[in-house]
Amino acid sequence: MKRPDLAYYLTTINTVVTDTEQIGTDLNDAFEEIKGAIENKDAANFDDARRLEIIALFQEGTDKYRMMFEKIGRLKAPARLLGNHKKFEQAYKAYVVGCEEMVLSLQDGIDEAAFRAAEEKQDQATDQIAAAIQKMTQVMVK
Repeated sequence: MKRPDLAYYLTTINTVVTDTEQIGTDLNDAFEEIKGAIENKDAANFDDARRLEIIALFQEGTDKYRMMFEKIGRLKAPARLLGNHKKFEQAYKAYVVGCEEMVLSLQDGIDEAAFRAAEEKQDQATDQIAAAIQKMTQVMVK
């Protein structure tokens, strides 16, 4: 049985994390528009055409996240990283689900409670992703 290629594994994980951060940065302005409307108690008056544009942007980002999640699932982690890899994979899946739920929260107007719940799910998943990456790094340094 062939051993997993550590360099390929680490490069792929790094690329996934970097790409995920970039997509989040690209979507942040649209996210802040919706969040601002909610905080200003103006969600009911949010422009429908702009909301549909944001749905399309969020869906495109979510589709990219889903493809990266599938890539993570196909990766062969080195034995010493296997447990942390599984935690990373589970957290990334939760992140994708949170993104999908955020898209759904905008389908029929802005569902403020669903939007906030999706944001919270994404925040928790992001923390779990960061923790898994930190643990992987610690294992690799030892």
